[in-house]
Amino acid sequence: MIVFDEVNKSYREGGVTRPVLSAVSFEIDKGEFVAIQGPSGSGKSTLLNLMAGLDVPDSGTILIDGQRISSMNEHRRTLFRRRNIGFVFQAYNLIPTLSVAENIGFSIELNHLESDFSGRVSELLEQIGLADRGNSYPDHLSGGEQQRVAIARAIAHMPRLVLADEPTGNLDIQAEKTVMNLMSRLHRKHETTLVVATHSTEVASQANRTLHLQTQKDS
Repeated sequence: MIVFDEVNKSYREGGVTRPVLSAVSFEIDKGEFVAIQGPSGSGKSTLLNLMAGLDVPDSGTILIDGQRISSMNEHRRTLFRRRNIGFVFQAYNLIPTLSVAENIGFSIELNHLESDFSGRVSELLEQIGLADRGNSYPDHLSGGEQQRVAIARAIAHMPRLVLADEPTGNLDIQAEKTVMNLMSRLHRKHETTLVVATHSTEVASQANRTLHLQTQKDS
């Protein structure tokens, strides 16, 4: 499902080149749940951004479901990401002016996928335990509830790949357990490839395996 082959990525900061990823190579199979761990600055978020096509490598090859996303132009990457990838952010990134149901259904409408729009949204609301909150707005929900909505939004258009960047970083221990149990359950139910960047050993323990990143020295 995911292939990184000798991928390098660095950034220019104040006239200095800061290497973040150096000759990174790995493969993730379809349907796997993989955790990415490493200290701050090791490139976890950069790795997810490259997988999502939000950024491009300096060199090397990235394949997502057989597509060479590292060689696509920005327009093609945007379309590929919209159709094939769901993203869960630490800060939830829900649209405050949309209801819970509208937030979940946003990617469905964007991709023109469902004739039974309300049926799909209702199904997801039931799966995340918020069947009675569809008309609520994000600021009326707890952090854990907002993250559950964000997860439902990420899988609403049935993507092949779901990426989560520190999805429990803003949650207390109980909310973390609830969110990760939900993600694990939905991962199995929808047979989605799931990649989670996390500092939490509890989160990583639920994955099939863990990839470890190390920090790079400035050049």
